[in-house]
Amino acid sequence: MNITTVLDLITDRETAADRTATRLREQITTLTTELARTERELADLATTRTTLRALATAEFTADDPTIASAPYQQILAVLGTTTSGMRAKDICIALGVEPSPKHVESARAKLKRMVNRKILTEAEPGIFTLTKKRT
Repeated sequence: MNITTVLDLITDRETAADRTATRLREQITTLTTELARTERELADLATTRTTLRALATAEFTADDPTIASAPYQQILAVLGTTTSGMRAKDICIALGVEPSPKHVESARAKLKRMVNRKILTEAEPGIFTLTKKRT
């Protein structure tokens, strides 16, 4: 074997190694970018979880819990317009929600939760009214 052949083999090997190194660097860059994006997403999710837990804890353990979610606020608004009380089906209709059994049961469950939290009163079975005054 002569020196030119050996040097050509070294050059070929060096070129192949350089291509491999370039490919690996590109993969590292791609993976690093993807890892950074995923870590940001994880941090955002952790923050969201912490915030939701804090809000839920404050809402469900306060002496006078407020109802923050829109569906509950909508129910309170509808009940605030009547002095006589309403059934779950009537509330669905007033809210423009189809009074199908699943929607009526969902509304009834919300109404029952609000009764348990003393925001509403169920003087007669299935008839819900605003509690006179919460202190």
